[in-house]
Amino acid sequence: MVAAKKHVPIVKKHKASFNRHQSDRFDRVGASWRKPKGIDGRVRRRFRGTIRMPKIGYGSNKKTRFLTPSGHKAFLVNNVKDLELLLMHNRTHAAEIASAVSSRKRIDIISRAKQIGVKVTNAKAKVTTEV
Repeated sequence: MVAAKKHVPIVKKHKASFNRHQSDRFDRVGASWRKPKGIDGRVRRRFRGTIRMPKIGYGSNKKTRFLTPSGHKAFLVNNVKDLELLLMHNRTHAAEIASAVSSRKRIDIISRAKQIGVKVTNAKAKVTTEV
């Protein structure tokens, strides 16, 4: 398997997901982010002690955005034919087998990836058996 290309260190400026204001208090308010728009909203007015809002400063470095910890970008693979596209890009991209792929096809994909030197991020999924 080929190692990923050298890159600058990956820095996540905000690791936790941004949750919607008061989603922890009420079941009817979902956790997915919505910008507060009320006239008296403490979060919208950025008072101290309130939850942080997403802003441009939390953005990742353009060079390391979408990189996995191994240094590759994920590429979704549904069959062996898709894997051949990564033949020349095996230092920048890694294969990620789609969730709907059966275990029989997964074995074929993993064996072909090993032959051509492509990293598979979820190689053990639906293939290993419990003991």
